[in-house]
Amino acid sequence: MTGSPAISAAPPPVHTDPMLAGLRARDAACERAFYERHVDRVYRLCVRMTGRDDLAQECTQDAFVRAFDRIDAFRGDSALGTWLHAIAVSVVLNALRREKRAASRYAPIEVLDAHRTTTPAVEPDLKDRLRGAIDALPPGYRTVFLMHDVEGFTHEEIGTALGVASGTSKTQLFHARRKLRDALAPFVRSEVAR
Repeated sequence: MTGSPAISAAPPPVHTDPMLAGLRARDAACERAFYERHVDRVYRLCVRMTGRDDLAQECTQDAFVRAFDRIDAFRGDSALGTWLHAIAVSVVLNALRREKRAASRYAPIEVLDAHRTTTPAVEPDLKDRLRGAIDALPPGYRTVFLMHDVEGFTHEEIGTALGVASGTSKTQLFHARRKLRDALAPFVRSEVAR
Protein backbone atom coordinates (compact mmCIF):
# COMPACT_ATOMS: atom_id res chain seq x y z
CA MET A 1 0.00 0.00 0.00
CA THR A 2 1.43 3.31 -1.01
CA GLY A 3 0.90 6.37 1.07
CA SER A 4 -0.53 9.50 -0.44
CA PRO A 5 1.75 12.53 -0.37
CA ALA A 6 1.13 14.89 2.47
CA ILE A 7 -0.77 17.99 1.48
CA SER A 8 0.87 21.06 2.84
CA ALA A 9 -0.31 24.60 2.80
CA ALA A 10 1.41 26.86 0.32
CA PRO A 11 3.92 29.13 1.98
CA PRO A 12 2.91 32.76 2.23
CA PRO A 13 4.12 34.94 -0.63
CA VAL A 14 7.62 36.19 -0.12
CA HIS A 15 8.03 39.88 -0.85
CA THR A 16 11.49 41.11 -1.57
CA ASP A 17 10.26 44.60 -2.26
CA PRO A 18 12.79 47.05 -0.81
CA MET A 19 9.91 49.48 -0.20
CA LEU A 20 8.24 46.97 2.10
CA ALA A 21 11.49 46.25 3.92
CA GLY A 22 12.06 49.99 4.42
CA LEU A 23 8.52 50.52 5.67
CA ARG A 24 8.85 47.68 8.14
CA ALA A 25 12.15 49.15 9.34
CA ARG A 26 10.31 52.47 9.88
CA ASP A 27 12.72 54.22 7.50
CA ALA A 28 11.49 57.83 7.20
CA ALA A 29 12.80 58.26 3.64
CA CYS A 30 11.02 55.09 2.56
CA GLU A 31 7.79 56.21 4.24
CA ARG A 32 8.06 59.56 2.43
CA ALA A 33 8.62 57.83 -0.93
CA PHE A 34 5.64 55.51 -0.31
CA TYR A 35 3.48 58.49 0.63
CA GLU A 36 4.50 60.48 -2.45
CA ARG A 37 3.92 57.50 -4.73
CA HIS A 38 0.36 56.90 -3.50
CA VAL A 39 -1.01 60.12 -1.98
CA ASP A 40 -2.65 61.52 -5.13
CA ARG A 41 -4.54 58.34 -5.93
CA VAL A 42 -5.62 57.79 -2.32
CA TYR A 43 -6.81 61.39 -2.06
CA ARG A 44 -8.79 61.13 -5.33
CA LEU A 45 -10.50 58.01 -4.04
CA CYS A 46 -11.29 59.69 -0.71
CA VAL A 47 -12.64 62.89 -2.26
CA ARG A 48 -14.83 60.95 -4.66
CA MET A 49 -16.21 58.79 -1.86
CA THR A 50 -16.80 61.67 0.58
CA GLY A 51 -17.60 64.49 -1.83
CA ARG A 52 -15.75 66.89 0.45
CA ASP A 53 -12.19 68.15 0.25
CA ASP A 54 -11.74 68.64 4.00
CA LEU A 55 -12.96 65.16 4.90
CA ALA A 56 -10.98 63.62 2.03
CA GLN A 57 -7.77 65.23 3.28
CA GLU A 58 -8.44 63.94 6.79
CA CYS A 59 -9.21 60.43 5.51
CA THR A 60 -6.10 60.42 3.32
CA GLN A 61 -3.93 61.33 6.28
CA ASP A 62 -5.62 58.73 8.48
CA ALA A 63 -5.14 56.03 5.82
CA PHE A 64 -1.40 56.61 5.70
CA VAL A 65 -1.09 56.76 9.48
CA ARG A 66 -2.92 53.43 9.76
CA ALA A 67 -0.82 51.89 6.98
CA PHE A 68 2.42 52.90 8.67
CA ASP A 69 1.15 51.69 12.05
CA ARG A 70 0.00 48.34 10.63
CA ILE A 71 2.74 47.63 8.09
CA ASP A 72 3.86 44.60 10.07
CA ALA A 73 0.38 43.10 9.57
CA PHE A 74 0.73 43.27 5.76
CA ARG A 75 0.59 39.62 4.68
CA GLY A 76 1.51 40.12 1.06
CA ASP A 77 -1.74 38.74 -0.35
CA SER A 78 -1.95 41.79 -2.61
CA ALA A 79 0.18 44.66 -3.80
CA LEU A 80 1.12 47.28 -1.23
CA GLY A 81 -0.90 49.89 -3.12
CA THR A 82 -4.01 47.71 -3.11
CA TRP A 83 -3.58 47.09 0.62
CA LEU A 84 -3.27 50.85 1.20
CA HIS A 85 -6.45 51.50 -0.82
CA ALA A 86 -8.31 48.91 1.25
CA ILE A 87 -7.28 50.85 4.35
CA ALA A 88 -8.40 54.12 2.72
CA VAL A 89 -11.82 52.67 1.84
CA SER A 90 -12.24 51.47 5.42
CA VAL A 91 -11.22 54.87 6.81
CA VAL A 92 -13.69 56.68 4.53
CA LEU A 93 -16.58 54.35 5.31
CA ASN A 94 -15.94 54.76 9.04
CA ALA A 95 -15.77 58.56 8.68
CA LEU A 96 -19.03 58.63 6.71
CA ARG A 97 -20.74 56.46 9.35
CA ARG A 98 -19.50 58.77 12.12
CA GLU A 99 -20.79 61.83 10.26
CA LYS A 100 -24.14 60.19 9.57
CA ARG A 101 -24.57 59.33 13.26
CA ALA A 102 -23.58 62.85 14.30
CA ALA A 103 -25.91 64.43 11.74
CA SER A 104 -28.87 62.36 12.87
CA ARG A 105 -28.14 63.24 16.48
CA TYR A 106 -28.01 66.97 15.84
CA ALA A 107 -30.33 67.33 12.84
CA PRO A 108 -32.33 70.55 12.99
CA ILE A 109 -36.08 70.29 13.15
CA GLU A 110 -37.54 71.99 10.12
CA VAL A 111 -40.62 74.07 10.54
CA LEU A 112 -42.92 73.88 7.58
CA ASP A 113 -44.35 77.22 6.51
CA ALA A 114 -47.69 76.56 4.82
CA HIS A 115 -47.69 80.01 3.23
CA ARG A 116 -44.24 79.76 1.72
CA THR A 117 -44.22 79.61 -2.04
CA THR A 118 -41.67 77.49 -3.77
CA THR A 119 -40.06 78.35 -7.02
CA PRO A 120 -39.33 75.56 -9.42
CA ALA A 121 -35.75 74.40 -9.17
CA VAL A 122 -33.53 75.10 -12.12
CA GLU A 123 -32.39 71.89 -13.78
CA PRO A 124 -28.73 71.36 -12.84
CA ASP A 125 -26.22 70.56 -15.51
CA LEU A 126 -25.21 66.99 -16.16
CA LYS A 127 -22.07 67.17 -14.00
CA ASP A 128 -24.06 68.20 -10.93
CA ARG A 129 -26.75 65.65 -11.69
CA LEU A 130 -24.16 62.88 -12.08
CA ARG A 131 -22.45 63.85 -8.83
CA GLY A 132 -25.80 63.75 -7.04
CA ALA A 133 -26.66 60.38 -8.56
CA ILE A 134 -23.31 58.93 -7.50
CA ASP A 135 -23.74 60.34 -3.98
CA ALA A 136 -27.20 58.74 -3.79
CA LEU A 137 -25.86 55.24 -4.52
CA PRO A 138 -25.74 52.82 -1.60
CA PRO A 139 -22.22 52.90 -0.08
CA GLY A 140 -21.14 49.50 -1.47
CA TYR A 141 -22.26 50.34 -4.99
CA ARG A 142 -20.68 53.81 -4.81
CA THR A 143 -17.36 52.44 -3.58
CA VAL A 144 -17.13 49.79 -6.30
CA PHE A 145 -18.25 52.24 -9.01
CA LEU A 146 -15.65 54.82 -7.98
CA MET A 147 -12.86 52.28 -7.62
CA HIS A 148 -13.59 50.56 -10.95
CA ASP A 149 -14.97 53.14 -13.35
CA VAL A 150 -13.24 56.23 -11.98
CA GLU A 151 -9.98 55.00 -10.47
CA GLY A 152 -9.42 52.03 -12.79
CA PHE A 153 -9.04 49.20 -10.27
CA THR A 154 -9.72 45.67 -11.50
CA HIS A 155 -12.46 43.59 -9.90
CA GLU A 156 -9.78 41.38 -8.33
CA GLU A 157 -8.11 44.42 -6.74
CA ILE A 158 -11.46 45.73 -5.52
CA GLY A 159 -12.34 42.34 -4.10
CA THR A 160 -9.05 42.22 -2.23
CA ALA A 161 -9.40 45.80 -0.98
CA LEU A 162 -12.96 45.34 0.23
CA GLY A 163 -12.68 41.73 1.35
CA VAL A 164 -15.30 40.46 -1.10
CA ALA A 165 -15.26 38.09 -4.07
CA SER A 166 -14.52 39.63 -7.45
CA GLY A 167 -17.99 38.41 -8.55
CA THR A 168 -19.53 40.53 -5.80
CA SER A 169 -17.61 43.53 -7.11
CA LYS A 170 -18.93 42.87 -10.63
CA THR A 171 -22.50 42.54 -9.37
CA GLN A 172 -22.30 45.75 -7.36
CA LEU A 173 -20.87 47.61 -10.36
CA PHE A 174 -23.70 46.31 -12.56
CA HIS A 175 -26.31 47.54 -10.07
CA ALA A 176 -24.53 50.87 -9.58
CA ARG A 177 -24.48 51.54 -13.33
CA ARG A 178 -28.15 50.60 -13.63
CA LYS A 179 -29.11 52.98 -10.80
CA LEU A 180 -27.08 55.76 -12.41
CA ARG A 181 -28.77 55.16 -15.79
CA ASP A 182 -32.18 55.26 -14.12
CA ALA A 183 -31.33 58.42 -12.17
CA LEU A 184 -29.98 60.24 -15.22
CA ALA A 185 -32.59 59.06 -17.75
CA PRO A 186 -35.05 61.95 -17.13
CA PHE A 187 -32.24 64.49 -17.51
CA VAL A 188 -31.01 62.92 -20.73
CA ARG A 189 -34.55 62.77 -22.18
CA SER A 190 -35.17 66.44 -21.36
CA GLU A 191 -31.87 67.45 -22.95
CA VAL A 192 -32.62 65.44 -26.11
CA ALA A 193 -36.09 67.02 -26.36
CA ARG A 194 -34.63 70.54 -26.43
